[in-house]
Amino acid sequence: MHSTDLSRHARQVIDVTRGGLQGRGPGSDPSIVRSWQRCLEDYHLDPAQTLAPTVLEHGRILEGRERLQQVLQIAGHEMNSLHQQLSGAGHAVLLTDARGVILNCVTAPSERKVFEQAGLWLGADWSEAREGTNGIGTCLVERQALTIYQDEHFRGRHTGLTCSASPVFDPQGELLAVLDVSSARHEASRQSQFHTMALVNLSAKIIESSYFLHHFEHQWLLRFHLQADSVGLFSEGMLAFDGDGVICAVNQSALNLLGRVRAGLLGQTVDSVFDCTRDELFSRASEHASTSWPLRSREGRRLFAALRGQRRRGPGPVAVQAEPAPVCVPVPVRVSNICLGDQALQTDFRRALRVFERDVALLINGETGSGKEAFAKAVHQASQRSAKPFVALNCAAIPESLIESELFGYRGGSFTGARKEGMQGKLQQADGGTLFLDEIGDMPLALQTRLLRVLEDRLVVPIGGDPQAVNVRIISATHRNLQERVADGSFREDLYYRLNGLEIGLPALRDRSDKSQLLDFLLAEEAGQEPLVISRPARQALLDFSWPGNVRQLRNVLRTLAALCDSGVIEFDELPPAIRQQPSRAPETCELSEASGHPLEDAEKIALLMALEQHRWHMTHTAQQLGVSRNTLYRKLRKHGIERQRA
Repeated sequence: MHSTDLSRHARQVIDVTRGGLQGRGPGSDPSIVRSWQRCLEDYHLDPAQTLAPTVLEHGRILEGRERLQQVLQIAGHEMNSLHQQLSGAGHAVLLTDARGVILNCVTAPSERKVFEQAGLWLGADWSEAREGTNGIGTCLVERQALTIYQDEHFRGRHTGLTCSASPVFDPQGELLAVLDVSSARHEASRQSQFHTMALVNLSAKIIESSYFLHHFEHQWLLRFHLQADSVGLFSEGMLAFDGDGVICAVNQSALNLLGRVRAGLLGQTVDSVFDCTRDELFSRASEHASTSWPLRSREGRRLFAALRGQRRRGPGPVAVQAEPAPVCVPVPVRVSNICLGDQALQTDFRRALRVFERDVALLINGETGSGKEAFAKAVHQASQRSAKPFVALNCAAIPESLIESELFGYRGGSFTGARKEGMQGKLQQADGGTLFLDEIGDMPLALQTRLLRVLEDRLVVPIGGDPQAVNVRIISATHRNLQERVADGSFREDLYYRLNGLEIGLPALRDRSDKSQLLDFLLAEEAGQEPLVISRPARQALLDFSWPGNVRQLRNVLRTLAALCDSGVIEFDELPPAIRQQPSRAPETCELSEASGHPLEDAEKIALLMALEQHRWHMTHTAQQLGVSRNTLYRKLRKHGIERQRA
């Protein structure tokens, strides 16, 4: 940005904060005005300053990633899916911690330098106090989803960016992370950001819900909604309680549905909130909570609920009216939560399990998205090590500067910024269990040497530490031809033979004979408690499609279809355009990005419904969050046929 442009932008900031340009440009958005005032009056920032963002030291980045390890694992798949859904170049998907420090970034490798030049580095601090008004920092302060469009940024050096960010809250309602999509394209329109914001908001809610479910995996979890077919979707209320029925956590949707505040629920018993006894509730519990049933709140609001947990014998079930039996989805062939209807795949699985039990290293080869991690995890779960940890490390997803610490760990004080107590590496975390090294072909040469030594000596040497014995079995995976990489010198030949005790080649989805079973298997997983079926034309189109993104792409499509389906039947017209129009296109002529796209109109409708639920259908507050006028909001509601359903 030229100095004249910086000066012009700085004058605009000063004029807006003094009230001279209220109602025009950035001055028309109260949240932008508030943020600019904070930047000037509280943080004493200069809008014309061109310093690069502050980047944390190596040790502090590792500490932040370890602190949010579970969130990063959950968010990783969702971030990749979101990047594919954006259907085009020019986007970076970012996840930060609650301080605004970037902990993960997904973007096209060819565009990485563009975003790094914009300051979007791993470990960069994008808090509002550091970088002024921006999607990440202002989202943290405002605690709501928002878009900062080009010259709405406080600093002039950031006006080439457009950022849409959504907060991720923990089960206690505290900010956990921020999910952000940033674009460096100058031609990006403000209207296009409404659709981007819808996708970001949806992905953030999915991450939030998944984290809630994992966090309370071993406690009773009540999931409920106003409509029976919405239990299990991202908009459901979730309430966790202990064996005495004392509530320990609720999500925001639960508060909205019950019309309560968090402080008024935490520490209370479930029978003080719902019109039934604790014993009646416990008698309804099931391990998978696959069927919902009517339940009333103490205020008389009729809900539908499912309770996950171990059933207890009570005096009798909750008195409810008879409900129609749920439609059952056909059960595919399963081995440890993986579909193995393909005969060749079943044979390979049995062979893999036999050699794995004899401590022979497995190397899984297959196209991107073909299910290599799912196969490896299934082998682990079917083995005698199933009760021990399964630890995954994606060698291509972690920056080269961090992968050594992630894999081997470090001793406290071994380098500047290191934690006093040090950090366990993935090899130590997997002690007694299995370490899955995904994309092993992208591991740096220096680390290949250290890994080979670990495999030979069964000793791990943390950075700055002493050797420690580990009992770990290795499964590695790659979509690359490792023999070619050995030939060109980028992969050690001795490590290749050490990892390749048995090589398993996973077929591409288009070549699998169990596509129909896999389709039903994945749909049952994505639908959750909602029974869904696929119409015959839609099923045929899904089976005929070439699926260049393999199982991962199929799962993403089914997840969206399940979230948007209202009738219980997925029809042909609901499929993405790429599948409807060219179901049999050859894989070499079909681009992954366009086949992974989701209809923007559907995303807009989802964003509207989520915002309405969050604000309990308060139109003014909803319009403010979405950045539109009340008239525009009402017009969009009519467009999508959205009406409030009274309880």
